[in-house]
Amino acid sequence: MEYQVWAPSAGRVDVEVDGTAHPLTCGEGGWWRGEAPAGLDYGFRLDGGRALPDPRSARQPYGPDGLSRLVDHGAYRWSSSTWRGRPLAGAVVYELHVGTFTGEGTFAAAEQRLRHLVELGVDFVELLPVCPFPGRSGWGYDGVAPWAVHEPYGGPDGLKHFVDAAHGLGLGVILDVVHNHLGPSGNYLPAYGPYFTERHQTPWGSAVNLDAPGSDEVRAYLRESALTWLRDYRIDGLRLDAVHALVDDRAVHFLEELSTAVDVLAASVGRPLFLIGESDLNNPRHTSPRQAGGYGLTAQWSDDFHHALHAAASGESQGYYADFGRAPMAALARVLTRGWFHDGTWSSFRGRHHGRPFPVAYGQRLLGYAQTHDQVGNRAIGDRLLPRQLALTAPLVFTSPFTPMLFMGEEWGASTPWQYFTDHTDPGLAEAVRQGRRREFEAYGWTAEEVPDPQDPATVRASVLDWSETRTGLHAELLQWYRELIRLRKSSPELADPDLSRVRVDFDEEAGRLTVHRGRFRIAVNFGEKPVDLPAGEVVLSWGEVSRSWLGPRSCVITSTAASTAASAAASAAASS
Repeated sequence: MEYQVWAPSAGRVDVEVDGTAHPLTCGEGGWWRGEAPAGLDYGFRLDGGRALPDPRSARQPYGPDGLSRLVDHGAYRWSSSTWRGRPLAGAVVYELHVGTFTGEGTFAAAEQRLRHLVELGVDFVELLPVCPFPGRSGWGYDGVAPWAVHEPYGGPDGLKHFVDAAHGLGLGVILDVVHNHLGPSGNYLPAYGPYFTERHQTPWGSAVNLDAPGSDEVRAYLRESALTWLRDYRIDGLRLDAVHALVDDRAVHFLEELSTAVDVLAASVGRPLFLIGESDLNNPRHTSPRQAGGYGLTAQWSDDFHHALHAAASGESQGYYADFGRAPMAALARVLTRGWFHDGTWSSFRGRHHGRPFPVAYGQRLLGYAQTHDQVGNRAIGDRLLPRQLALTAPLVFTSPFTPMLFMGEEWGASTPWQYFTDHTDPGLAEAVRQGRRREFEAYGWTAEEVPDPQDPATVRASVLDWSETRTGLHAELLQWYRELIRLRKSSPELADPDLSRVRVDFDEEAGRLTVHRGRFRIAVNFGEKPVDLPAGEVVLSWGEVSRSWLGPRSCVITSTAASTAASAAASAAASS
């Protein structure tokens, strides 16, 4: 078979297959090609050095530092042949980390919990990154082989079987991918060519080379990596990590190039495919159509909505919650009617003005959420919102004009934290990560002993969901509340209406009361400690204390001014089932 690799600076390249080296020939553009036996394990020797993993390796059976193994994607026998995909807009997304979703931490074990998501009302499962990283346990954002699948999770076939099972149950699958950097251990790309450039710096060091000499091949490398997930693994969409760190001065931005390629593939395979960006720029260009000068992403995360919800529920106002915590009811009203809080306004956290206005007709382009892996895991001890806090944020998430998302375990108010954990095999790197994590939180008053050690196996064990909680007490009540809210959203078109101009909000900052008007529905949340007036209409759903005329402290209610209609009756019946 033919082996090929891009190594434009090498004077000699051999492919080592099962311990035997075979020379390759350099051709146009720095590509080396040659015939060698198919074998089992292989790697490339550059200028007589040791065999390195293939940059385009589809499997790393021995981890990021080991040799590569060929994968025949056409050999997998798919069972869910009837899957035709589904659009993202307005769907319910569930963010999931394979390693801590179950005690086993594998794709196969996660499959066994998919029916729980179906019963909850989820439409898409979003997997945190699954590319190989050092050791067994980690968040996945230190991946170094962007075409391969972490072996301890189940490898390439394990991911395909998970996707197949999800599709068979009517669930789409989104995969979180990282193009803005590679992990600090096991990154061999610089040995092969100019994959990184000193022209730009990012929080992770030298930027991925998207605009310097050699960037044509680097862009193709990332683009084709993205397409293989969508084509060969039949994944439905990609969440792109920190796209603001994809520094690109070329006339056609990499994101625009990627979204064009994804649209072409979608037309070819005959099912919807999409891209979701994570960006802190509050720039609508990311999700604007390419024809209008945008990058053409389908949606992006909205941390402004999260920050407003978190400040209202928790009372926190430190760090980036400062702008939201001063007047959380007003902040919520602003994001629900304008999309972003910072749309050209002053940001005290950044010490400058930030963002630009969001096009209010397209609320579904923003993912709205009360928790994510970032917002939980990047806290000192990985603590989540409490169940009674989530009970108040959930109605605002699931009746919002945004595409709603929840983080695994949120639906029952999981008591398990989700902490920052790593499994670096390099002792020096492990200690640097440990000390860096402690220093990060010293400014907030945490001692070294209080911040969990990322390298301690107990840290990852503490982060594994306890599924027995779904059947007990307040956790079971919250799970039922989430199910009822999602059912109501899906049976009531006005609650999924993406046009922010049709959202009306009134609030009382001092009382901590917020009421959102969505068609015939009124969603009233009392974050305060005193009763407030009940909105007009018949009660459809409620949490906490509700009387004929008032809404109790830390309680919420959804009322309908047309509760006698067939739609409202059907929603109420579904909620009580």
